[in-house]
Amino acid sequence: MVHELFSPGVQHVLDLVGIFVFAISGALLAVRKNFDVFGIVVLAEATAIGGGVLRDLVIGAVPPAAFQDLGYFGMPLLASLLVFFLHPHVERINWGIALFDAAGLGLFCATGTIKAYSYGLGYVSSAVLGLATAVGGGLLRDILANDVPSLLRWDRSLYAVPAMAGAAITALCIRFDVLNAVSTAGAILTAFAVRMLALRYDWRAPRAWNRRSAAVEVEE
Repeated sequence: MVHELFSPGVQHVLDLVGIFVFAISGALLAVRKNFDVFGIVVLAEATAIGGGVLRDLVIGAVPPAAFQDLGYFGMPLLASLLVFFLHPHVERINWGIALFDAAGLGLFCATGTIKAYSYGLGYVSSAVLGLATAVGGGLLRDILANDVPSLLRWDRSLYAVPAMAGAAITALCIRFDVLNAVSTAGAILTAFAVRMLALRYDWRAPRAWNRRSAAVEVEE
């Protein structure tokens, strides 16, 4: 179904762009954690392909796509090399990385949902795997870096919610038989827009109702 919406060449390019940007964010976190070059590569690879590998294993698409195309491993290596030598300059364009990261989030939540459905999953399960495709790599990155995953933290801008919105819209389009290139682009753009607005206005998910904890929050 994915290939009915995008040609294989276009789909491959979009995947590689998303993988590269996600890998940059993983490599930058490794630098901030003072990891060595191997740690930088591991975090870059995990961030870039972790979500897609998880999705493919769940739906039985084995071996996962990331293990059938050297480009899926090559792009994170390129990102690691770039960050290893130029990380002070890369840090200065964080706004650009955030922009492309949001685009990758939107792309992966939609294509992940479509791929899961094409392997026989239901609408809700497909949307859940679309979400996992988009945020799974970041979750694995934070766990490997011994951090509380960003998507679970109240003090971070919304990340999972935009991906949930994009995945849900995609699943609804499948349900009502209106999935096409235009509606898929709409789902991708919705996730992208919500993520960028969350960054711009510091939108956060609500915490427990009537919370009265005396615990002191530790800011990093």
